[in-house]
Amino acid sequence: MTQESDTPDSAPGAPVQHPPLKGGQLVVATIVVALATFMSVLDTSIANVAVPNLSGNLGVSVDEGTWVITIFAAANAVSIPLTGWLTQRIGQIRLFVGSVLMFTLASWLCGVAPSLPFLLAARVLQGVVAGPLIPLSQAVLLSSYPRDKSGTALALWAMTATVGPIAGPLLGGWITDSYSWSWIFYVNIPIGLVVASVIWAIYRHRETPTKQLPIDVVGLLLLIAWVGSLQVMLDKGRDLDWFSSPFISGLGIAALISFAFFLVWELTEPNPVVDLTLFARRNFSGGTVAVSISYALYFGNLVLLPQWMQEYLGYRAFDAGLVTAPVGIFAVILSPFMGRALRHVDARIFATLAFFGFAAIFYVRSEYTADVDVMHLALPTLLQGLPTVLWFVPLVSIIMSGLPPERIAAAAGLSNFVRIFCGAVGTSIAGTIWNNRTILHHERLTEQANVDNPLFRQSIGSTESLLHLDTPSAHALFNSTVDSQAAVMGLDDFFYISTFIFILIIPLIWITRPVKGAGSQDAAGGGH
Repeated sequence: MTQESDTPDSAPGAPVQHPPLKGGQLVVATIVVALATFMSVLDTSIANVAVPNLSGNLGVSVDEGTWVITIFAAANAVSIPLTGWLTQRIGQIRLFVGSVLMFTLASWLCGVAPSLPFLLAARVLQGVVAGPLIPLSQAVLLSSYPRDKSGTALALWAMTATVGPIAGPLLGGWITDSYSWSWIFYVNIPIGLVVASVIWAIYRHRETPTKQLPIDVVGLLLLIAWVGSLQVMLDKGRDLDWFSSPFISGLGIAALISFAFFLVWELTEPNPVVDLTLFARRNFSGGTVAVSISYALYFGNLVLLPQWMQEYLGYRAFDAGLVTAPVGIFAVILSPFMGRALRHVDARIFATLAFFGFAAIFYVRSEYTADVDVMHLALPTLLQGLPTVLWFVPLVSIIMSGLPPERIAAAAGLSNFVRIFCGAVGTSIAGTIWNNRTILHHERLTEQANVDNPLFRQSIGSTESLLHLDTPSAHALFNSTVDSQAAVMGLDDFFYISTFIFILIIPLIWITRPVKGAGSQDAAGGGH
């Protein structure tokens, strides 16, 4: 989750240039800023493999446990557009240190949570204070390096941000299996305290100037209203049978009305919380919609795969993390070279190749069976890293191309808000599709499973004699087998649908204008 800038001047709250850091101080500063980035990115994926364990410990369903992921992303998305305003009101360094400390506190609250509502409240706080960490870590790092080394600084930043998708599932799985799910949050506490202390020690004399700016309170409240209503509606819809429930219907109406008022207000407000007029720019609108839809599919996949492996294939949390972690390997290796490549090749070509690559990966996954082996699970995940490199960085370059410096921060904030919120929505929708298709396949598989069917009676009898089971046990084994088959068939349907969506959104890339030889620093700063 990233808020990109292409120069230090365009980073939030960095109009004053301080001399670059040197020597050991620069090395230490780079490490701690990278740790802040890592800590924030890590929490977008570390809980993915812990959801089944977490749900069991809190006495809730896995579907409800997934809210821990989606509500964090929604809260994070809402707070990102406020980064620029908060930076100018509070100061870049004070906001950065304060966000790290609040993130650390929120992590502790997540770890001690005795119930799901308490945990969700703590995750909301954690998501809100995590919003400024990514853009501020970029801005602070850029201010530490000479202008001619900004590409190097952002390449280092991008590598750190990319490690999160690798380390998150692995670390989350190992901690969950070895200790408990609470420790996936406790791990942030020592990191956060060290990062806040060192950043304050190094940067407290490099604070940016502050000024009193108006805040679009009405726009912010409307933003929270429609985002919150829509996310709760998507998360609770399955449990309450969607619009047959007055509560879900009310949330849908509230989301629609508040979104309509939000659009009207933001388009007429002189100081809007998000600058919607950016969507009038062809490259911004095409690039933002393309990256947001694709991110929804990408993130939904990262959430569903570990759940399926643990619920139906019997994988431990660490094993599920081990299988999903390779997605970031190629991204770590190749991301630093993408900025250079974009100087010579049209970004639209890279993005198109990425979508074709994702479509191919998802099509391969749509052929999964209930007895799929580790190699066939891990290999597509490893290869997914290749389109990931070609995907995010070029689309960021397209989004940012042609923007005047004074609009880059607003554009980065808005595009990232849309992308991250679509990730949360995509996760909820992906879970709903999997659930509904699993139920459908289960019904179809059991249509003939009744005592009046001689073939079914024969199958149960064979199971009883071969495995020495009584009739209830044979029926239970049959039902377990059907559950497993229905689940993988439902998941295959999601992968198959995703394949076609990736193909269908390719035209969005080509409605934009050509981008080549620009945005290399934006590209270097792409995070995942």
